Amino acid sequence: MEKTIYMSIIYFMICAICLLLIKSVHGTHTEYEDLGFYPQKEHSLMRPYQGTGMTIPNWDIIGHTIVSSNFIRITPDQQSRHGGLWNKVPITFPYWEVHLEFKITGHGKDLFGDGMAFWYVKHPMQPGNVFGSADFFWGLGIFLDTYANQNGAHAHTHPYISAMVNNATMAYDHDRDGTHTELAGCEAKLRTAEHDTYIAIRYYNDTLTVMTDVDGSGEWTDCFISNGVYLPTGLYLGITAATGDLSDNHDIISIKTYRLETPIHLMDKLDQRAMIIPHALGSAHPRDHIDDDHSASGRMSWLRFFFYLFLTIIVLVIAGVIGLLIYQKRQEVSRKRFY
Repeated sequence: MEKTIYMSIIYFMICAICLLLIKSVHGTHTEYEDLGFYPQKEHSLMRPYQGTGMTIPNWDIIGHTIVSSNFIRITPDQQSRHGGLWNKVPITFPYWEVHLEFKITGHGKDLFGDGMAFWYVKHPMQPGNVFGSADFFWGLGIFLDTYANQNGAHAHTHPYISAMVNNATMAYDHDRDGTHTELAGCEAKLRTAEHDTYIAIRYYNDTLTVMTDVDGSGEWTDCFISNGVYLPTGLYLGITAATGDLSDNHDIISIKTYRLETPIHLMDKLDQRAMIIPHALGSAHPRDHIDDDHSASGRMSWLRFFFYLFLTIIVLVIAGVIGLLIYQKRQEVSRKRFY
């Protein structure tokens, strides 16, 4: 009897531990009480968006961004468009979490792009070639890349989510899909018309966690967790997107920002957070950009290919002419035998 009771207690303890583990990994959109989760209205954006006229309280829009009653379209499904949505108020607390509700759709079936980005940076409102924002940024970029510019050097498929921490010393290599400076990343089916998609970016205790809900399940799935990420306070949140030869609609439905409670042992170091230079211990070691082979040797290889192709065609033509002449000669000989 005592053994049965003992085994039952052990069983229920194991079940409880399993439930806690499942909750910590795949929590719903609201289960973060353990972190001290405080909504921040000045850093959030929900319907109805507009204040007076076309203005949005606490937010600026740039580029081709359009505000509607149901969504904010960062770019339309047209070529060579870019746009942005930037928070006017800097983040003054060290640890935070942002939930993005968005939708990426378009007419393209197999080819579409380019993608969108979440920013936590020092200099907002600067258009550029990194998903609509400036390169050599100071802070954090989370890239939702829907088109593969390179098909050889990395083993993942697209759409792909990646992170980059920069202190204005590195360039984002679009031709290599950012793989040279990537902190971490994961594949995610971000492009869908059936339901809205979600991404959560959590920065807590110098750890960056990115989670997604791309299937409408209402539960988070880990994309990656990266320790040793150091970001200062006083930076700005933003969302940008861009299209090139390929295009998509990049729509923001809502942005919900939360302040996470600072651990007690770090309370006396809050003043030092603003002085941090952005860096990450786990970042990929920067590699030199190697352009596609447009050199003389590269051109010569193509010239050599076309030369051999041309030579092969000439040989085939000559062989065909010789064969035709031989055939005609034999026909003449055959006709003479009948006379």
